[in-house]
Amino acid sequence: GVVEACLLHMLKRRAAGFLRTDKVAALFTKVGKTCAIAGDVCKKVQELQQQVESRKNQPNGQEPLKRQGSTTSKTPVLTPQAIKHIWVRTALIEKVLDKIVQYIVDNCSKYYEKEALLADPVCGPILASLLVGPCALEYTKLKTADHYWTDPSADELVQRHRIHGAHGRQDSPSKRPALGIRKRHSSGSASDDRFAASAREYVESLHQNSRTHLLYGKNNVLVQPKDDLEAIPGYLSLHQSAESLTLKWTPNQLMNGTLGDSE
Repeated sequence: GVVEACLLHMLKRRAAGFLRTDKVAALFTKVGKTCAIAGDVCKKVQELQQQVESRKNQPNGQEPLKRQGSTTSKTPVLTPQAIKHIWVRTALIEKVLDKIVQYIVDNCSKYYEKEALLADPVCGPILASLLVGPCALEYTKLKTADHYWTDPSADELVQRHRIHGAHGRQDSPSKRPALGIRKRHSSGSASDDRFAASAREYVESLHQNSRTHLLYGKNNVLVQPKDDLEAIPGYLSLHQSAESLTLKWTPNQLMNGTLGDSE
């Protein structure tokens, strides 16, 4: 939506099309006549739109008999939000959005007024450069407005970590190694590097999710639950959300999977 707002800023009437309500579609179609990359995106979008229309025309949303059981020709299920931004979305997934925007910036006089964002000698190239990062990602699963990822419980994350690390340690599946960073010696092996990377990934998954921002984290922070109990080391982290700050602490024993029946 933000990229579309930038593309539509002070777009020339002739470039947007006089009778077309979808100005982004008109812009991509016009650019596709002289830019081969944009032309390929236009073809893909038209195919997607035809598949969506054919799906709507099927009774009760069923596929034709010739398509049943086929995985290669399965009609994609697009949300209304995805259909609304289908042009920018398709270019992003195909990893060519940055190249198309750069082409538009290089030929901005054809499509935009002089005061447009993309016609600006500084802002235009900056926008194209900012899109290089998102276009380098693999969008295997896109989030939608009605689907939010929630942080699982610590117990569930521990079970996942045990399953994930089981294949790497066939000799002692019941004993979990400590998550501390191992010192690298001259004889360090690739398995040690994989173990350290797995440990870091696990700690991050336990304390960070898409709704909060990790501000600070420190390992081996001692917490004394009761006056008569010994202090317990654990991982402390500070998170920021839209409404508040949250302090989290998880015992090292729990993260190592060695807590057992201990209170």
